[in-house]
Amino acid sequence: MYNPTKPYKDEIIKLTKQTGETPYISIEGGIVSKKFNYPEYHHTDGIGTKGVYHWQERTFKNAVVDAMAMNLNDLLMVRAKPYAVIDHLFVPEDDENAILELVGNLSEECGKRDIAITGGETAVHDNMEGLELSATMLGFIKNPKPNKFEVGYVLVGIGSRGLHSNGFTKVRKVLGSDYEKYINDLTKPTAIYSDSLLDVVEDFNIKGMQHITGGAYTKFKDLIGGEDILITGDHKLEPQKIFEDLYERGIPDEEMYKTFNCGIGFAVGISEPEADEFISKIKPLKSDIIGEIVKGSGKIKLESKFTDKKIEY
Repeated sequence: MYNPTKPYKDEIIKLTKQTGETPYISIEGGIVSKKFNYPEYHHTDGIGTKGVYHWQERTFKNAVVDAMAMNLNDLLMVRAKPYAVIDHLFVPEDDENAILELVGNLSEECGKRDIAITGGETAVHDNMEGLELSATMLGFIKNPKPNKFEVGYVLVGIGSRGLHSNGFTKVRKVLGSDYEKYINDLTKPTAIYSDSLLDVVEDFNIKGMQHITGGAYTKFKDLIGGEDILITGDHKLEPQKIFEDLYERGIPDEEMYKTFNCGIGFAVGISEPEADEFISKIKPLKSDIIGEIVKGSGKIKLESKFTDKKIEY
C-alpha cells in the first residue's frame, strides 16, 4: 500500500544533504549559492526502458551509474564541468528499501564528483513495469568552444561497455523470453567517459565530440554541417557479443547502427598528428582511429562490422 506521507522522506533528505557543500556551490535552507561565474550548460536524460531490467534484478547501483553517465557524457561534449543535479525517480511500487538504495547510490556517485543534489522528486507509478531515474544535470564551462567536426581531422572512437542505455525497446522485442541468458549485458552500466576525458580534451586540438547514444551514428549529422564522416570497418573496436547476437536475430545493418553503439560509445575529432598521443593518454580506455571528416554533403558513411556492407545516413 502506497503511503503518500513518504515516511522515508527524512532519510532521503539526509542522504542528499551529504552532497550539499562542494567547491562550486553551497546550499542553505534549500537556497543554492554558486561560487563561480561561468557560462552554463543544462541537460536532462534518464535510463528509459532499461529500468525494467534494473527493477527486476534490483541492480540499483548500475541504474544510478546509467543515469549519471547519460548526462555526464553529454556535458562532456561541450566541456562542461558538472556541479549540480536534480533527480526524478519513478518506481512501480512503494518499496522503501529500493528507494533509499537508489538515492543512497546517487548521493555516493555525486559525492565522488563534487556534484550537489539540489532537488528531486520520488513518484510511485503502479502502471509501470520498471523504474525510471531521470536527472537534470547542470554544468559550467570555463572555456566554451564550438562542438563541431571539421574537415581534415580524424575520428578517434572510444570503446563502449556494451548496450549502455539505448535501444532497449528494440532489445526487449527481439530477445523476448530469451532475455534471461543476457541479463548481465542488460544490466551492465553505461561507461562514464567524462571522468577520464574532461580534463584531457583541453590539452589537444579537438574539433567535435559525440556521445553515441539514442540515434547512434546518425547523431553525427547534428555536428558536421555540410561535411561527411567516413567510418571504416578496419579498426579494433569490435561490437560485443550482445550486438552480434542481436544482429543474428534479424536486425539489419542499417538499423543496428542507428539504434546501438555497436562497440563505440564516444568519438572525438582530433588533428591527425595528435591522435596517437591522445589515444595513449586516455588509457586504459580502449580507443582507436575509426575514420575521418571529409568534404561532402552532410552524410555519415560507414562500413558495417557485421558484414562487408556499406551504410549511408
